[in-house]
Parts: sequence; C-alpha cells; structure tokens
Amino acid sequence: MSKIAIIAGAGPAGLTAAYELLNRTDIKPIVFEASDAIGGIAQTYNYKGNRIDIGGHRFFSKSKRVMDWWFNIMPVQGHPAADTEAKQHEIDYVVESVMEYLCSGEKKTVKAPDPEKEDNVMLHRPRVSRIYFKRNFFPYPIGITLHIAWRLGLINTTLIGFSYIKAQLFKRKDETYLDAFMINRFGMRLYKTFFEDYTKKVWGVPCSEIKADWGAQRIKGLSLRRAVAHAVKDLLSSDFSKQQEERETSLITRFFYPKFGPGQMWETVTRQVTQCGGQVHMNKRVESVKWKEESGKRKVTSVVIKDVQSGDTEEIACDYFFSTMPVKHLVAGMQPAAEESVQEVAKGLIYRDFMTVGLLLNKLHVEEKGKKPSTEVPDNWIYVQDRGVKVGRIQIFNNWSPYMVCDHTKNVWIGLEYFVDEGDELWEKKDEDMIAQGVAEMKEIGFIDPADVQDACVLRMQKAYPAYFGTYDKLDTIRDWSLTIPNLFLIGRNGMHRYNNQDHSMLTAMTAVDNIVAGETDNQNIWEVNAERVYHEEKK
Repeated sequence: MSKIAIIAGAGPAGLTAAYELLNRTDIKPIVFEASDAIGGIAQTYNYKGNRIDIGGHRFFSKSKRVMDWWFNIMPVQGHPAADTEAKQHEIDYVVESVMEYLCSGEKKTVKAPDPEKEDNVMLHRPRVSRIYFKRNFFPYPIGITLHIAWRLGLINTTLIGFSYIKAQLFKRKDETYLDAFMINRFGMRLYKTFFEDYTKKVWGVPCSEIKADWGAQRIKGLSLRRAVAHAVKDLLSSDFSKQQEERETSLITRFFYPKFGPGQMWETVTRQVTQCGGQVHMNKRVESVKWKEESGKRKVTSVVIKDVQSGDTEEIACDYFFSTMPVKHLVAGMQPAAEESVQEVAKGLIYRDFMTVGLLLNKLHVEEKGKKPSTEVPDNWIYVQDRGVKVGRIQIFNNWSPYMVCDHTKNVWIGLEYFVDEGDELWEKKDEDMIAQGVAEMKEIGFIDPADVQDACVLRMQKAYPAYFGTYDKLDTIRDWSLTIPNLFLIGRNGMHRYNNQDHSMLTAMTAVDNIVAGETDNQNIWEVNAERVYHEEKK
C-alpha cells in the first residue's frame, strides 16, 4: 500500500505539497480544508459574478521554479484581453507553451490561449500602486521626484531630504523594531508622513512594538535612495527585462494574473490533484495530531479530523503530516501535549484579521487637487494614508483583470480593505452598517459619489496576517520543537507564523517534498526559505 500524507489546509502551500507529492513520489496526499473555499487567503470570492481577490495576489517571483510551476498550470496569454486596447496596455504575448501533465507526465506543446475565448489563461498585467493622501496621489513605494516634491511642497521636501541625510549619518544601531528599520531607510520625516500611522492602522499597534523581521521580509533592500535610483533608470533605459531582474520585488512594474483571480489557480490545481489520485476534503478540520516516541525518535502517527458541519470525528493514520494551519492551533492539538515552553509560545502568538467591503459602482469619483474628478484610475490597489478613516487600502478589481467584474464596461468593482481583530467593533458590525461606513469613508476622502453605488457585500477572513509581536520573538522555540519530528512539516504563512508571500509559501512546500524525495530528515532548510536577503535582491 502507498504511504499517506495528510495535509492541513487547501491554500497555496498545502495544494503545492499535494501536487508535488503526486508528481514526484508514490505518496498519496489527502488534504483537509476547514472552510468551504479553496485557496486560503489566495481564494477568489464570487459575489454575483463580481470577484474579490482577498488582499491582492501578484503572480511574480524571483524563483524560476515557482514561475515555471504556475505557467505549467495556466499558460500565458497569446492574444489581447478584453481591456487591452482600451487601456493601451503593453503586453508581452507568447506564441506557445510546453505543458507537462500531472497524471501521465506527458509533455505537450499548446498554442498560447486567447483570454476572450478560453478561461485557463494567465494574463500579463501592469502594476500600478499609489498612496492617496489628502486628495493627492504619491507613488508606492515612495520616492522623491520633481513631481512629488511639488506635491509635498518645497519646504517639506527639503526637510525630508535633510532628515534622510541625518538618518544616514546617524544610523540607529539597534534595528530590533520596525520604527528603527524604517527610519534608517527613509529618514524620520518621511517615516512619520507615510509609514508610522499607516502601519499602526494595519497592525493595531505602533511600529515600536513590531519586530523588524516584518520589514525585512516585505521591503528588504528598499530605501529612499534605491527607489529614486530605479525611477531614474526607468527614464534612461528601455531594457525592461533587465530592469525587472535587478529591482526589488516591491518595485516590480508588471506581473501575471489568472483570468478569474488567484482562486482560479488553486481551484485548477485541486482538480488536477483529485483527478490524479489525491483527495481534497472541504469543511473538514484537523482537530488533533497524534505522535509517539520510540527509541529516541519521534513521529506523527495519525490525525483526528472533525466534520465542521456534522461534528463527527474520525482518526486517520498517516506517514507524513503537512501543517499549514495556524501554529497556535497545531500546538494546542498535539497528543500527547508538546513541552510546556512550546505551548506557552503558541498561546501567545497573535494574528491580525481582515475584512473587505466590496462596492459595485457606476463609476469612480476621485478628487485629486487641481484636477476634475476622475471616473477611473489605473491602480491595482491604493494605500489610504488619511488618519480620519479606518479603511487601509482600496483594490480596483477591473485593473487586476476585466474578467473579475461581471460587466467591466459598465461598472467599477472595488474592495475596501480593513485590518481588524476578530471580535472587535468593526468585525462585529452588521454587514449593512459596515457597508454604510465604507461608503461614508470613500466619500470623505473624495474617492466615490455614494449615488454611484449599485450593490455591496462584506467578506471576513480570520488570521490573515501572523503578527510580529506577542510571543513572535520566541518562535524559534516552536521551530526547534517541530524539527524533532521528522515527518511533521510546518509550511506556508500560518503554518510557520511568517508573513510569506504566495511564492514563498509554495517554496516551503516544495522544499519539504524535496526532503522526502532525498530521504532527508532534517527540515531546517524549510525555515530558510525567504530568510536570506539575497532572495529578493540579487540576480540568479
């Protein structure tokens, strides 16, 4: 009989693990997902044909392995999309793709799909992301150009420059916390203008309480100097591919995107996994994980699964267990219990939750100083800096993909993103009250006219962001404990309590399967994914 791998969670990490096991081993993956949605935070929520991407997922990676993996599931477009001509997008079309099929291993050359005729297609999209502050747009990541200096004002820009120089001359030696990390890279004045309040809005605590690890993962080599340098290079060079390789992930100007959002990728992977002998079960939660120690060696032996709807439980024996579930829940469910020190760290881990208010509009009404109100903007998402509103970001789904909107020619579909704590005032608000607040805030900052709102919905996502405070600084205790159980693999964002991007989560799953194939029992290398500075910054 083939060996069994139980996988907790049908997000990018869990489904990548299932796919890799089927593709490279004779191990049978069985995935259990506690919710009724595929993709975890990378799912796509469908509201009356209008789709919401939770948090926004760009399909770009410095890892060729990940990029090739994606393109093997969904080939890149070879013809214009519905909005290409109208928006004058510059697209690098392909002619054909080589696809390797999971079940048979057969390789086949296929013509590049036409997104107007075929659904299984990856679009090539421009990335535009800006900060909206006091009815002015500023580039994100922030940089100082003549145009931006004019908006900030000559005196303010001069003070920002002097503040940056001071930060370089008198660098803060202790970068334990995020405030010092940011100030060293942008200067105190720019930090207070564009980072301090927004980051508190996202996390609910000041930067002085957040470990700098978060900044090191999200904006590793980015600084004011590098942002300005990249802007100058763009003006002087037309060698786009070289620019893409050399710049920070945060500065990438194009990306790939499934026709119907990120969830389409993971729904497609799920179909392939199940067609090739794997299993994916919905509304089934991993309740507990049983393990034992024999002759000084530890191993997971079985997992208890609970049916979320009926409450029934069953115990399933396994040879491997991949966990993408929150570390807090995994440790709490270990039988016998983990060491007390491990339990204490797990209990103290904190998560930030997420809400999206979807608004279907006739048009936008964006008020920018010195201009007439705009009925549309080119951004994928916009950071809302204004302190007087709770909304943190705005996504314009039309600009991710026209196919995210039921009728992109008549409507604008936007998502207002709120960073919350489960059980707080915003989380507990009734949907109609939350929608009313969202509409009022959009009017207040000058982004929409309430008369243009046609429909709306509210979407809540628990434990979207593992927090870099609480007992995070003791996370090594849990990591070291998990490494004593060779057939236990902690992968993905919540599985490792690390703010991984989608590609990083996938790489942790790939590395875990690499270890199984190689007969390697030391899983330390999984924790090294996205831990080295070179990953984002250096060319391969």
